[in-house]
Amino acid sequence: MTITEDLQKLLDILPQDLQQKLDDHPNRDNLVEVVLDLGRRPEARFPHVAEYLSETPVTQAQIDDCIQRVGNFGGDNRAGIEQTLHRISAIRNRSGKIIGLTCRVGRAVFGTIAMIRDLVETGQSILMLGRPGVGKTTALREIARVLADDLNKRVVIIDTSNEIAGDGDVAHPAIGRARRMQVSKPELQHQVMIEAVENHMPEVIVIDEIGTELEALAARTIAERGVQLVGTAHGNQIENLIKNPTLSDLVGGIQAVTLGDDEARRRGSQKTVLERKAPPTFEIAVEMLERQRWVVHECVADTVDTLLRGRQPTPQTRTVDDHGKVGIARQLAVVNGGNSNGNGHLTNVEESFLAAKPNGWRSSGQMVALPPLSLDRERPTGRSEFDRLLDESFNYSEGFDFVSRKQAGPNGEDLPLHIYPYGVSRHQLEQVINVLTLPVILTKDLDSADAILALRSHVKNHAKLRQMAKARHVPIHVIKSSTIPQITRSLRRLLNIDDPDIGDDRELQLLLHNGGDDEMDALEEARLAVEQIVIPKGQPVELLPRSSQVRKMQHELVEHYRLKSDSFGDEPNRRLRIYPA
Repeated sequence: MTITEDLQKLLDILPQDLQQKLDDHPNRDNLVEVVLDLGRRPEARFPHVAEYLSETPVTQAQIDDCIQRVGNFGGDNRAGIEQTLHRISAIRNRSGKIIGLTCRVGRAVFGTIAMIRDLVETGQSILMLGRPGVGKTTALREIARVLADDLNKRVVIIDTSNEIAGDGDVAHPAIGRARRMQVSKPELQHQVMIEAVENHMPEVIVIDEIGTELEALAARTIAERGVQLVGTAHGNQIENLIKNPTLSDLVGGIQAVTLGDDEARRRGSQKTVLERKAPPTFEIAVEMLERQRWVVHECVADTVDTLLRGRQPTPQTRTVDDHGKVGIARQLAVVNGGNSNGNGHLTNVEESFLAAKPNGWRSSGQMVALPPLSLDRERPTGRSEFDRLLDESFNYSEGFDFVSRKQAGPNGEDLPLHIYPYGVSRHQLEQVINVLTLPVILTKDLDSADAILALRSHVKNHAKLRQMAKARHVPIHVIKSSTIPQITRSLRRLLNIDDPDIGDDRELQLLLHNGGDDEMDALEEARLAVEQIVIPKGQPVELLPRSSQVRKMQHELVEHYRLKSDSFGDEPNRRLRIYPA
């Protein structure tokens, strides 16, 4: 990584005593900016720290002397130094007189876009987001140079404050062969954007700080003319743009839509929902969290749609180390599942794309077909297209008997079996594994997993998980709900345990010791009813009224005996009725 800064030219505009102080400063090369405010001590700011340069307050004469050594201040109260990237911003009083200066160091850093160079080369429009000072303009300058010099494209930079290509009529060499159009007034930026497309036939337009509705509309016009856009906008994340009515058009715009009764019921949502109203202006968005850590949304349309549905997107996180090696990780949103924080909130699991290739049956990509599954009860006939698709793509665990095979695992892999839980309670999984002493290890790494155990509803709403599982040849076993009996049956199915008598006592122990005193009493009542009346005498039994949570546990216990039960009555007298087989 190469850095060009011309720092001495910025120091030359400062008062002599401050120049001397900074020349001798040990952290001189990391200087970010110098702040001069009338009547206050001059301040130098470095990354993560600031310090005073003098105990003597700044005078008006010192500020005026600095102003004479820089270019003219424009309508945005910014000026520059000829042939440099430094920026001097002014603070004025009510009469318009300059009483404060922020002298910011501008550095041309070559090699900053190694993390997203593959995205730049795709020709898709890229939007850079991030807080001030994180390096958006520096990255924009480097992208313009790479597109112009390395990819031989016609690049035009819309340089509103002369911050990308430097002050003066001659552009800074850091932009390479890219051309620069200056903007006389900030409020005319959108006009210059359109003028660049109409007059200079660019293949790429580079624009810094899209901040008004007119500029957002101009950006959409440019994108619809087939020109690649690379720009920055105010906001740290895509959620900020969605909530910003001025800039929401950059990500497709948001509109309220009223759904019909059937559609609202199918989605499980309210009748009035928010939806994206147009394709996004930028296909790719990059959230610059830190200088060495960026979050990449490869498809802005999918990200916005996911956020509007109340779910978390699964972007890439890209990092670069001190040796320039780029690492790419994927964030998976997990709900109340294998890696939840215990209270049902969303957490993130990183799935490394740089992990070593796994050994064993998965490394070959060859899957051993599972034997036909026999139903232990009749499945409903009214099924959706998604149900049929799941039957074709995945192995259902819920509702099936287990077919015994002699292989160690479902596809011949060695035990213990590594399972990636998604949406399934990790606490309940660990309970079942420990009590039944099953040879299963729960893993957070999708690459090392032999199978995925997931809730049906979560798999249905997470296409990205299905795609990654298919690419890695990892079978997904689906259960309807995260209950002890269903988890137990699914794990036994994965391990090819066929004998229903194996572990029955321990499974019953697991059910009966999975609650407090009230739950224990209720479960014991249900157990005695089943074992002393329902099974030997073939008679139905009604239990005492219980809360919904306790009734759910009683249903699980009855399900363990392979009997049917229903809840009836009104709260608080709603109770369970158990039927004989």
